[in-house]
Amino acid sequence: MIHEKECNVIAIIVTFDPETEVLIALLKAIEPQVTDVIVVDNGSQNNIIVRIQQVIPQNGVLIEKGYNSGVATAINTGIAEASKLGASHVVLFDQDSIPAPNMVYSLLTAINERDDVAAVGPCYSDIKGQNTSPFVRLEGFTLKRITCKDGEVANVSHLISSGCLISMDVLKTIGDMQDSLFIDYVDIEWCLRAVHKGYSLLGVGSAHMQHDLGDDFACVFGRTLPVHSPLRQYYFIRNGVWVLRQSWVSNRWRIMDLRRLLSKYIIYSFFAGERFKNFKMMSLGIWHGLVGKEGPRENISKGTS
Repeated sequence: MIHEKECNVIAIIVTFDPETEVLIALLKAIEPQVTDVIVVDNGSQNNIIVRIQQVIPQNGVLIEKGYNSGVATAINTGIAEASKLGASHVVLFDQDSIPAPNMVYSLLTAINERDDVAAVGPCYSDIKGQNTSPFVRLEGFTLKRITCKDGEVANVSHLISSGCLISMDVLKTIGDMQDSLFIDYVDIEWCLRAVHKGYSLLGVGSAHMQHDLGDDFACVFGRTLPVHSPLRQYYFIRNGVWVLRQSWVSNRWRIMDLRRLLSKYIIYSFFAGERFKNFKMMSLGIWHGLVGKEGPRENISKGTS
């Protein structure tokens, strides 16, 4: 177990044409909570790169990929740099998340209380003020939404990557993010791997963060759902099918997630977003997930109708 005074927490922020004001707010919020800040940029426009260079804090470093390498690879790039800097833990962020002032401290306190914890994550509310998202836990064949009050921690089945605090020692055992997934299911796949290896994941009620849940929202059958682009729907379905095919995934997870993917396929094909484009892209995603096509869409679409 690592004691707080021995901890060296480094933040990893993945950017791609970020909104400057939101990124500035994120950097200001996280700078005093960590030892160093690593920004991994996935091919932003030159004028935005210049702006990032201007606002990056003194304890920050910018790594320019020069192209969109995907979320998983960008996180792995940041992890490798954090290892060189002697990190004991890394805390991951999307470019549109803003942590509360004590978020890292609350997460660090929780992860240091047990030796079997791979990662901990905060409660988060949508940055547009929509709602607070509960944690989730697989119970039987259903993914149950669970709340976690201040001062409480909850065992969960997976955490979103943004705001997630991970031990570097655990990363050596579980491994990095799955590069081939590119985006979507990156956090879910890593969490499932951690659970398979006997680790726990905790939601921390005292840790809070604002996070952008989607481009827009739609109300379908009384539920408020985030609406993403057809390309994002493709990645979600493709990578979800890919995960279902992995031998180490439990049958309980397979049954639950197969139902969830089917529900998503129906809802976004017929009731929400760009329905016909969603249908085409998600159908292609099913096929690519079954035949094992991986990586960014532009690299695998040549010769595909």
